[in-house]
Amino acid sequence: MATASPPVPRAGYVWAWLPGSRTPVPVGQVAAREGRYQFRYLLAYLENPAAVSLYEPELPLRRGWIPPRESMTIAGALKDASPDSWGQRVIITRLTGRRGSAAADVELDTLTYLLESGSNRVGGLDLQSSAETYTARSSGASLVELHTAAQDLVAGTLSPELAEALQYGTAIGGARPKAVIIDEDGGEWVAKFSLSTDLYPVVKAEAAGMRLAARVGIDVPEVRVATAGGRDVLLVRRFDRPGDGARRMMVSALTMLGFDDFLGARWSSYPELMDVLRRHAPSGTGLGRTLFERIAFNILITNIDDHARNHAAFWDGSHLQLTPAYDLLPHLRTSYEARQAMDIGRAPTPDQNGDRASTRSTCVKAAGEYNLSGREAAEIFDRQIDVIAESWRDVADEVGLTREQADSLFGTTVLPPYALT
Repeated sequence: MATASPPVPRAGYVWAWLPGSRTPVPVGQVAAREGRYQFRYLLAYLENPAAVSLYEPELPLRRGWIPPRESMTIAGALKDASPDSWGQRVIITRLTGRRGSAAADVELDTLTYLLESGSNRVGGLDLQSSAETYTARSSGASLVELHTAAQDLVAGTLSPELAEALQYGTAIGGARPKAVIIDEDGGEWVAKFSLSTDLYPVVKAEAAGMRLAARVGIDVPEVRVATAGGRDVLLVRRFDRPGDGARRMMVSALTMLGFDDFLGARWSSYPELMDVLRRHAPSGTGLGRTLFERIAFNILITNIDDHARNHAAFWDGSHLQLTPAYDLLPHLRTSYEARQAMDIGRAPTPDQNGDRASTRSTCVKAAGEYNLSGREAAEIFDRQIDVIAESWRDVADEVGLTREQADSLFGTTVLPPYALT
């Protein structure tokens, strides 16, 4: 029998791992005020010589309540620590007992999601109900148990025991099932699970995308393909965990651009992301080229899910530095043409979108936005084409794609004709 929805919390406390620290400290309070969630730093934190802002453009170090940006219900730096659709679904099932389609009709508030997520969330923040005592929410479930739980949740048959185990991976973003695991050496990995409903080998395709990116020179985390319960699992080494208990604070491109999820999907722009990075990067040297290489690569593997939550930067209290690239999944094409999720060229006016066409010519035309000449942009694009073409067969074998699967992706999804125009 389904239980009633839990009471709505009015406040919570943000804890953070400061740069170089191995343990979290209480930083501030987030509370429902005037119809939105406002934040204030604790006075003891403001007096700490090591204190840094959670993200200076929206949460500067100062006394008093700080409302979120206009049109947002909570500061983006805090929202980045909240689960996306998959994690929300897990939390709803665990708290209300509703499964399958019944859970889809439930919507909990943002603070509930933040307080009920696992503590091993993205970046260097956590939410607690107390500013005095830190209690980590973690799980010792095995990879097989977590994968079984993910399958059961999708099927609407998740047991209370497995729901508890699955909870602790809920703060890792994304729409597909995933969890956090720790290996025997203490290394942390994000486990991304396959589903029986997948129309193509999604896990192996993403592994191939990540390894191809490394071959063209893009900074990506280590990936492995494993199996659990007879199904594929993609393991991605966490780049926000430098080791010894330390964590690195991060913000998403959505936060850097000052959008909530809805506006971000419509108006996110690579040139405007460049503007933010130029203002806050420790050095602009090579920054445009780095971002341009990622755009070109997304186009060449049909990763059209390159929205602003799928880009992020480390934040050290003063500077932004792009994280390694992630979520590089080749998507099956449904038509000859394609568009990226963010503008590649700058919009002519603020109320218009820039060019998003997934083509070589779009990238070359926008080269100046990334401190490149048209010739340099073309050379980068064409070099990636050559490397991908030469590497595809080896990479496909590395990740376990069959010859038939590799052939079906190449020339249609990987290096599609439209991208080369």
